[in-house]
Amino acid sequence: MDANLNHGLKSILYVEDDLHVRTTAKLVLEVIGKFEVRDCGSGREALLAAMHFKPDLILLDVMMPELDGLATLSMLRRMPHLADTPALFVTGLTAQADIARYAEAGAIGVIPKPLMPLRLTGQLHTLWEQRAPAVA
Repeated sequence: MDANLNHGLKSILYVEDDLHVRTTAKLVLEVIGKFEVRDCGSGREALLAAMHFKPDLILLDVMMPELDGLATLSMLRRMPHLADTPALFVTGLTAQADIARYAEAGAIGVIPKPLMPLRLTGQLHTLWEQRAPAVA
């Protein structure tokens, strides 16, 4: 049962410009969630990493310098192997209008900031399960 816990969610491309937040979240995702995490400090770094990585999920900070999360996701979607990869935004901008914008951009959900590290894997699983039909 434990091996099946992630239901197809094994690898994550995680894009966050705040080093402290990124390091903490990556540690939690790897140790508690048992995910393979490729972390990137910018949208540009994510675009390079994504060329050789096919994650099950893209996890993106919205507010980043240069390329924000929405622009980064738009560019990642142009890569054939990521065109349909589920994406989640991590942000403090959670007004209805913002959430509608993220959904329009193709996100399956939003994880609000500040991140609660010990709740992160549970939040990911919940949003992942909601988007994926149950496999019997």
